[in-house]
Amino acid sequence: MDRDYIIATASTCDLTREYLEEHNVPYISYSYILDGKDCEDDCREGTRTRIYSMMREGKLLSTSAINMYTYREFFEGLIKDGDKTVIFLDMTRPLSSSYRYCDEAIEDLKEDYPSSRIINVDTRCVSGGLGLLVRNAVKLYEEGMSEEDMLSWIEDVKLKIAHRFTVDDLNWLKRGGRVSNASALVGTLLSIKPVLYVPDEGTLVAANKVRGRKMALNSIVSSIKNDPVEGDEPEFLINHADCLADAEYVKDRILELHPGAKVDISQLGVVIGAHCGPGLLAVFYFTDARRS
Repeated sequence: MDRDYIIATASTCDLTREYLEEHNVPYISYSYILDGKDCEDDCREGTRTRIYSMMREGKLLSTSAINMYTYREFFEGLIKDGDKTVIFLDMTRPLSSSYRYCDEAIEDLKEDYPSSRIINVDTRCVSGGLGLLVRNAVKLYEEGMSEEDMLSWIEDVKLKIAHRFTVDDLNWLKRGGRVSNASALVGTLLSIKPVLYVPDEGTLVAANKVRGRKMALNSIVSSIKNDPVEGDEPEFLINHADCLADAEYVKDRILELHPGAKVDISQLGVVIGAHCGPGLLAVFYFTDARRS
């Protein structure tokens, strides 16, 4: 069905390139620097695997904001052939230094394309939470949902996507300025593992801290158990940064709680991975409201 709007996203949705190409979802790629080399996030599972292996070997990974001109070029490619609305879904504003450049590009395009509209949605989601939002929005789009209904649906559900994380090495959060040097040192010595979540504000907050990796994984599972999850086939997405065995363990625990659930596992994208490091494990799913 031909519709007069487009759903677009960014590589930070952490969906696979195969999915994005199969469903014709345009996306803008974030850039990163790996061991001094400029690279573009290509959303390929093989690339993610290679990068986490290099990070474990001590290679440095950093990211940079998307500039206004790159956003402008991306959006212009979507609207130049006709009057279109673009619904753009990227990661939460508080965690994105690129957000204001996106808004600037949209404002700049209004003069040249007055009959088109680009809506930069503050999804309050990140990584696989954004991926769940995009994946379900695309499904509804393919089923013929109107632009008005789509925007209403996005606003209704975006704060009902739970985001639960744990990291294996606090030193990666220290490098990104998320924890202090002292906290990282003490946490490492005591094998402290933070269990994190994303509240309605779209920030990253510690729900609790536990001793040991297995307790951190079980803490995530316990939170899932306590969250209302509707439907006979609830949808879960597990992202991992080079810790597939842990992802499989959590998947098995989820299926014990929800035998009919659909649980997908994929590698974490490199943008979030740059700040959290190898060993991050995250679970995303729909619930009634976000809670710690």
